[in-house]
Amino acid sequence: MILLDTTVLVYAVGTEHALREPCRALIAAVGDTRITATTTVEVLQEFTRARARRRGRADAAELTSQVAALLSPLITVDGADLAAGLDLYRANEALGAFDSVLASVAMRRDGMQVLVSADRAFAGVPGLVHDDPASSDFLSRLGID
Repeated sequence: MILLDTTVLVYAVGTEHALREPCRALIAAVGDTRITATTTVEVLQEFTRARARRRGRADAAELTSQVAALLSPLITVDGADLAAGLDLYRANEALGAFDSVLASVAMRRDGMQVLVSADRAFAGVPGLVHDDPASSDFLSRLGID
């Protein structure tokens, strides 16, 4: 199972950008069941906020509903995820609180293989398997060709 960060969703539906196509390819692979991915409600909230700034609330809510259906079942962040995330937050200056909790979810959940994010701060987290859509072999590493 792949855990997606907000950056993947934003780039996949955004305007022209170097990361748009790899992120779109990943979302398409989820849509046609070549790979399995999910995310958290918190990631979707952040995505909704980012989308609404550019396209309005109605568009953001509709698109987020579609993404939530695609990535369901969603991960529920619990108190243990928060506690582990705060430990990561204390230990990693480059990682914000939101990202620390997301990293803890990726590391703690059974069956979670990789966290996909364009945020390079994740690369510095010991024990976290992070894949960046900016890397040249991103799609092939995920088995998407």
